[in-house]
Amino acid sequence: MRITGKRISLKDIYRPDAKYLRFLTVLLTYGISYGLYRGIQDNYLAELVHITNFERGVVEFFRELPGLMVVLIFAVMYRLSESRVFKIGLIIMVAGLSGFLFAGTGKFVVVLFMVLYSLGEHIVLPLRSTISMHLAKKETGGAALGVTGALDHVGRITGFILVSVLFLILGRFGYQRNDILPFKVIFGISAAFMIAAVIFVLPMEESQNKSPRRRFYFAKKFSKFYMLEVFYGARKQVFLTFAPYVLILHYGADASVIALLMAVSAAFGIVFNPLIGKLIDKLGYKTIMVADTLILVVVCFFYGFAHRLFPPGIAFTVVCVNYVLDAIISLASMASSVYVQDIAASQEEVTATLSTGISVNHVISIFIALMGGWIWKVTGIEVLFSLSAVLGLLNSIYAATIKKPVH
Repeated sequence: MRITGKRISLKDIYRPDAKYLRFLTVLLTYGISYGLYRGIQDNYLAELVHITNFERGVVEFFRELPGLMVVLIFAVMYRLSESRVFKIGLIIMVAGLSGFLFAGTGKFVVVLFMVLYSLGEHIVLPLRSTISMHLAKKETGGAALGVTGALDHVGRITGFILVSVLFLILGRFGYQRNDILPFKVIFGISAAFMIAAVIFVLPMEESQNKSPRRRFYFAKKFSKFYMLEVFYGARKQVFLTFAPYVLILHYGADASVIALLMAVSAAFGIVFNPLIGKLIDKLGYKTIMVADTLILVVVCFFYGFAHRLFPPGIAFTVVCVNYVLDAIISLASMASSVYVQDIAASQEEVTATLSTGISVNHVISIFIALMGGWIWKVTGIEVLFSLSAVLGLLNSIYAATIKKPVH
């Protein structure tokens, strides 16, 4: 790893007294488990649970609810150390995965365990970064976050690839895409990796740092940021919820294809994340915000109309490329964080504003999920993605009104 042109090791990043290797092992096993789970989630819902396009939006509504509840959850567990809360989050995720492994395919039961898993996930996500920074030396917090992000991507890619390989192997033994055994096998392996993460994390010493108190923070100067989060939440949810379903229901993509696309997207994320960061520094966050959503309009157009413009095989390829392209341009959402940092008076204000932005993001997300499913059912994917393109244009126009502060 290099920082400012100098190659450094993990020993240079983390404190000598910190048990950082144990924590990094937890992050890697967690990432593999998540990749296995996420790689089959949409195909499991479509092919085994028989969730329709409209019902997929309803499922997402409930799955995102823990994102809204997390503020209350951290408030309740405020007296606990962040490492203990982190352990609790991982254990909740194990419980969710175990439910998928042992329960049937009834819609209510499946949604219940999805919400349980999502609850653990939303607890774990913000703590990964804070624990990593607390284990790091004071001057290398950014490098520690880079290590955390890299391990997360490596773990997810490994999980996604394992899904593709396992489905191809099980397919050679005669299992069909709608057989439950391949899904149960992968849920089992995912649960095993998550249990391994719990085993690794349990001996970790309890830190003196309390779990972060989340609070809502609204200030007039951040009003444009909050509005941008509304647009981003809507855009994110359309693609997160319905893009894989388009590939599955319209083009017949099986779990191995979906998982492979996710692996490719994550791999591009490793490459493009630092590049987009450099572009934000060079061109400015405003330029990136506008360009990002203009490209999104093109992506939306081909998602909605590829099947009308091209033969089935070519249309499928176009939509697959679209899937990866959307994953790349979504990385540009970090520009809004840079914008907040540019106008904030302190780091505490940055943290509080970004946390509030996540909550705003989740509020719009759950309603877009419900509306998106209804729009697809009633009017078709053409209208759904056309409306998403309109949101993209509005986002670009709104981002263009941002004025860089004079320091």
